[in-house]
Amino acid sequence: MKRSEFIRSLGLGSGALMAVYCMGALTSCAKEDTPQPTNTNTPIINPSTGKVDFTLDLTLTANKGLTTSGGFLYNGDVIVAKVKSGNFIALSKICTHQGTTVVYQKDSDDIYCPNHGSMYDITGKVTQTPAPAPLKMYQTSFNTTTMQLRVFEN
Repeated sequence: MKRSEFIRSLGLGSGALMAVYCMGALTSCAKEDTPQPTNTNTPIINPSTGKVDFTLDLTLTANKGLTTSGGFLYNGDVIVAKVKSGNFIALSKICTHQGTTVVYQKDSDDIYCPNHGSMYDITGKVTQTPAPAPLKMYQTSFNTTTMQLRVFEN
């Protein structure tokens, strides 16, 4: 094999290897270290008010996490959790510091940002900086007969 053929074969092999590596790196960057329950529901913005207003059916498998204290899920840009007291909360899932997805911590009843350590209480109030502002809080209403949880903003 001539030197030029060898270099060309390395170039193609390296290019293919780089393509596979880059694709793997792109997909791994999209994943976060903390497993995050998700929901296939999409928040509904009421077209007449422009505000969040959606209902979760807790009899559906996708929403079963909310049937026990400490369970939480994401629905679009909203994190919904069943806190220690048994009440439901709904907050913006986007940290006010740099836009990272926050996580509900059932042991402490806190909302935690894994990016820089910001903490919020269950009302969205900042309890540990660097977050500069609270998380937006949404209203919840639970119907025990139908097992429907409505999340909305006034």
